Amino acid sequence: MQFSLFRSTILRVSELTAHLRRVVENDDLLADVWVQGEISNANRYASGHFYFSLKDADASMRCVMWKGQVARLPRLPREGEAVNAHGHVSVYDARGEVQLYVDEMELLGAGALWQEFERLKQKLAAEGLFDESRKRPLPKFPQRIGIVTSRSGAVLQDIRHMLERRYPLVEVFLAPTLVQGADAPPQIVAALERVQQVRDLDVIIVARGGGAIEDLWAFNDERVARAIVAARVPVISGVGHETDFTIADFCADLRAPTPTAAAEFCTPDQTELRAQLGAAQQSLARMTRETVAETRRRVTFALGALQRATPRAQIAQRRQRIDEMTRDAARGMKHRLEKQRAQLTSAQRQLDTLSPLATLERGYAIVRHNNAIVTAPAQLQQNDLLDIRVRDGAFAARVENS
Repeated sequence: MQFSLFRSTILRVSELTAHLRRVVENDDLLADVWVQGEISNANRYASGHFYFSLKDADASMRCVMWKGQVARLPRLPREGEAVNAHGHVSVYDARGEVQLYVDEMELLGAGALWQEFERLKQKLAAEGLFDESRKRPLPKFPQRIGIVTSRSGAVLQDIRHMLERRYPLVEVFLAPTLVQGADAPPQIVAALERVQQVRDLDVIIVARGGGAIEDLWAFNDERVARAIVAARVPVISGVGHETDFTIADFCADLRAPTPTAAAEFCTPDQTELRAQLGAAQQSLARMTRETVAETRRRVTFALGALQRATPRAQIAQRRQRIDEMTRDAARGMKHRLEKQRAQLTSAQRQLDTLSPLATLERGYAIVRHNNAIVTAPAQLQQNDLLDIRVRDGAFAARVENS
């Protein structure tokens, strides 16, 4: 082992990054440079600044474009789009990263990766692999769920935690695979085939965390797309973040914006199920009470009808009917007698009014000759004997002058 007699200067990290920044900024080439590449990891902050990466097949560099320069662009470049970017290179001290500070940008159209994405998308769409008519509905209460993702990383744990929270009854079967790089597509296809060997499998989740377009490129592979379509059970894709779209998303029976959302979409919520079960129990109890009450009412009505139909009840009804008829007859007889009595009394009064005796009571007399009532003097002659009747009796008289 050899020891140096002299020791180089020890720098703090901030001193080293500051020195690197000075070296980079003093380079004439890096002070005014055009760089060509494809947009990746694009993100515009609420401040208006635009953060992204420029990449080619072999390398990638972080870039930033301040709000004022962004405002001069006709539009923001899309993920995977090729551009010519002008600016200067410097070092971001806080992270020790070399960055390109862009002040001008020319849009060149879709980059190579983006063009390949669009080509495959159009091809598979023309074959009908994206048609909604071939998409299968998810099972309402899955019992077994297959997961195709990396064994390491937070994605698997996030999915498991969501499943345990929402629906702990489900069984989970993992088919581990690479999810990034050139070896990932055949491994993903093999994992899909393995997980489908699970008996009574209900649904498959194909998942990966977010990243740049090249990080997600395995899920833009035609082999993976066709394997998803060929799956015998529904497949949910949960690849990347909400703004990321892959060919796998279009081929899957359902696209979830994140891996966690994929676990949420394919399972019911036990809290909601408990609430629904409680409501169903209350509804069943209410329906049971109402059914029992209705049955009791019908039995009571039927029992009453049966009692009313017995011979004894019929005899009692006939007896009551006879009593009512007898009462009605007596009332009718009494009414007729009272009516006839009133008619007789009225006739008697009329007779009393027309009776000669009533006339005598008023001071008149009835004169008869030979038992005939005398109504005119011409009926009499001199010396005829008359029988005269007054109120209190009768007497005789003789006609002297006629």
